[in-house]
Amino acid sequence: MQESIKNKKKALICGISGQDGAYLAQLLLGKGYDVCGTSRDAQIASFHGLAALGIRDRVTLESMALNDFRSVLQVLVKTKPDEIYNLAGQSSVGLSFQQPVETLESISIGALNLLEAIRFIDLPIKCYNAGSSECFGNLEGEAPANESTAFRPRSPYAVAKATAFWVTANYREAYDIFACSGILFNHESPLRPERFVTKKIISAACRISRGSSEKLHLGNMSISRDWGWAPDYVTAMWLMLQQEQADDFVIATGETHTLEEFVEHAFACAGVSWRDHVISDPSLLRPSEINVSRGDSSKALKQLGWKAKYKMHDVVKMMVDHECKEFATKNTPVTH
Repeated sequence: MQESIKNKKKALICGISGQDGAYLAQLLLGKGYDVCGTSRDAQIASFHGLAALGIRDRVTLESMALNDFRSVLQVLVKTKPDEIYNLAGQSSVGLSFQQPVETLESISIGALNLLEAIRFIDLPIKCYNAGSSECFGNLEGEAPANESTAFRPRSPYAVAKATAFWVTANYREAYDIFACSGILFNHESPLRPERFVTKKIISAACRISRGSSEKLHLGNMSISRDWGWAPDYVTAMWLMLQQEQADDFVIATGETHTLEEFVEHAFACAGVSWRDHVISDPSLLRPSEINVSRGDSSKALKQLGWKAKYKMHDVVKMMVDHECKEFATKNTPVTH
């Protein structure tokens, strides 16, 4: 009994309050890990995702600001984790145009501070860095992106993620730290905040199906994305840290669909026609946009044994079913 407790792995999830952090915590708890999570201020953070999954009380929480090296070092010394998952930082591409400095600092400086702290305390910690398909930029007319595809970032968020990717690779090569990046394409779930367009679409479709007269305003609906299921993708994160050698992996479904297809399927799942309720709004267009994003995760299949279980149509249906059930359970009044 004492031996099993002694050998129990401990994971530190930076940014546990987000979608991926909550699902990753659920996965790791199921595998017998002790899970510690961080937020900038753990005393006031809601940890809605952990509560929604029913695991809020099973996770230890610490306050940590990744852009403050002392804060990072203190938490690592206190927790002494075997694995660190860096999912923290400003997570919205759209918001990064409004808050470029905050985005760059929270993502790139945050990754640097974490890796430097690992180097400083000199413990055999394995570190996962959350990369992003946004780093590849526009893939229109090109092959699906793999680990050798050049980065051409088109937003402050993508620039920050590209920086964090190369910082991670540098510390792996220079200091022999087990540090890797998962270059994840879009992945969704019911835990997505509504500032993300996918959740905005799903929520609107469910409200309209319940009688709302609102109109859904969207920007460019011709953009194409590779959408997956978040619980699938956190499994890939964990698998990356179970390898003998650290390496970077593209994680994607391999299927690309337009935002219009996403909208059409969401409204169809909710039982209404999207054309009567959706308005194209030029004010929602970004300063620069990625028209096409598609990924090739064949390396992950070969080396990790990972393959996406769910594709866009599955993801949309699961999100709509969950959202409509939530509305019905809470008997949420239609306010539009």
